[in-house]
Amino acid sequence: MDTFDLPANVLDPNCPSRVIFQRIGDKWASLVIQVLGDGPVRFSELRKMVSAVTPKVLTQTLRALERDGLITRTVHAQVPPRVDYQLTPLGESLLGPLGMLREWAESHVPSILEARDAYDDAQDAAVLGAPS
Repeated sequence: MDTFDLPANVLDPNCPSRVIFQRIGDKWASLVIQVLGDGPVRFSELRKMVSAVTPKVLTQTLRALERDGLITRTVHAQVPPRVDYQLTPLGESLLGPLGMLREWAESHVPSILEARDAYDDAQDAAVLGAPS
């Protein structure tokens, strides 16, 4: 197990925090964490709730989150086998920050879409040679 003695700095390309920042910033990982915030969920339920994610990508995301200690995978000995995914205390600690980011994103949708439209209109005008 490697240790990191320097202060964490996500802007340093050699800092392990950068990889963690990328993991948390991954759209599927952040959605999975938010879904699991309500308690344990089975794979099929999780896939329905996250929506539009392929089984392969969801499996990769779950494995990465488990490797990072953010979720646990519990296999129940029954026929057919049942597997539940659940946040660890470390994963639960992300719910607050992700909740704030979600609130910000949802409340700023109109402004972002307006800015995109204005930008696209300016780009179109520049291509067509028209004044913006």
